[in-house]
Amino acid sequence: MKLKLILVALGLATVLVNQQRLVSQTAQQSAPSITTTSQDQQSLSITIYNSNIGLVRDVRKISLQSGLSELKFMDVAAQINPATVHIKSLTSPGQFSVQEQNYEYDLLNPQKLLDKYVGKEVTLVRVVSENNTTVERPVKALLLSNNNGQPVWQLNNEIVTGMHADRLIFPQLPENLIAQPTLVWRLENGGVRAQTLEASYLTGGITWKADYVLNLSVDEKSADLNGWVTIDNRSGAGYKNAGLQLVAGDLNRVRDTNNAVMEMRAKAVRAEMAKQEFGEESLFEYHLYTLDRKTTLKENQTKQISLLSSTGAAVRKEYVVNGQNFYYHNRQNPGTPLKDKVETFIELKNSKDNNLGLPLPKGVLRVYKADMRGGQQLIGEDQIDHTPKDETVRVKLGNAFDIIAERNQIDFQVISDRVFEMGFSVTLRNHKDQPITVLVNEPIGGDWRMLQSSFEHEKTAAFAARFKVPVERNGETKVTYRVRVRY
Repeated sequence: MKLKLILVALGLATVLVNQQRLVSQTAQQSAPSITTTSQDQQSLSITIYNSNIGLVRDVRKISLQSGLSELKFMDVAAQINPATVHIKSLTSPGQFSVQEQNYEYDLLNPQKLLDKYVGKEVTLVRVVSENNTTVERPVKALLLSNNNGQPVWQLNNEIVTGMHADRLIFPQLPENLIAQPTLVWRLENGGVRAQTLEASYLTGGITWKADYVLNLSVDEKSADLNGWVTIDNRSGAGYKNAGLQLVAGDLNRVRDTNNAVMEMRAKAVRAEMAKQEFGEESLFEYHLYTLDRKTTLKENQTKQISLLSSTGAAVRKEYVVNGQNFYYHNRQNPGTPLKDKVETFIELKNSKDNNLGLPLPKGVLRVYKADMRGGQQLIGEDQIDHTPKDETVRVKLGNAFDIIAERNQIDFQVISDRVFEMGFSVTLRNHKDQPITVLVNEPIGGDWRMLQSSFEHEKTAAFAARFKVPVERNGETKVTYRVRVRY
């Protein structure tokens, strides 16, 4: 009797479980499906990082029924990172919840369409010529396989391969194929029907960089600086009438190897600061630049927007000779001069006092100067790093043509196994029509002491000395020094 009661109880429990499962399946099947596109957008904004990612915030107004519903959120980036997707209600957040989240990216293309029709009938249309007339001949065939894009057909009880068709006609679109990437949520709405929802996600394929143009004045003592932002959108989506923000800085990110798709007024009239289109603010350890208007980023588009424009910034030109460390470790061709390149640099202070003062994102700075006819000519370019306000921007333009530096080792003496004395002369010849000053940097190394020098030296580092050497126009200056080094 007791066993019979147990079996009856188990049977009732099974019935209840099956009924609950049936109710759940029925509820899932009966949940209405709602599709939203970019036509429902109330606002769109994107924050782009200079590390090939963008943060998209898409706000849409949607009508949701009470209870459960399936929301298909279309017009999203093809390179979306599904793990970063988030949706919330701005209307009634406390009465809105997400049960499931899916990212549908099995996109429609001819190859996948054929794959989905394996084991089904397809109409093949062949174009033939009959009596000087082109006609179409449709024929139905069963697709047996489509491995490696090589379809195998069954036609009139025969197996056919390599059959050419001008067109293929499919009776309908397979359920699992979609025309564009879509986010699908299973939602429960306990609030009003009219909901304003915000979806946010990270996408790859979009990045930005800064480019700068520095136009030198005739006397090379001041310059005009213009900065541009170049945005490259390859994310697989367009962003129409969107708010735009840019983040500059070195952002640490986790690399997922399994994810294939991640005012200072001027002292003179010509030194006025032009209107900036981007507002700037600090954001944690980075800098955020916000465009003061809406813009549109089309899919597969490169767009440039003005970042800054400044005139009359003071600049300083430097000529530098850098010696080589190996000069001090062995005898260097006694009596035969070694030629050193004379490098040319431009420096400017990124400060309000210098008509600048905006944190400059890293990028390429190109320097131009007008020729005698007034045409601007490129005289050099260099990469600059992220540069905060009140720091110095220094760029190398190239090597001087009219300035020659020759080095000669005039003495080498072994004092002991680890102590050496060396004498050098550095001859600087200036073929320009104006006097110059050349900085000669000597990376001596070891434990060194200057014994004698024709120009005063400066110890710029533990292992380096510098000479500041003036050279008259069309003149020559020779620097000589003797140094004792202990290694």
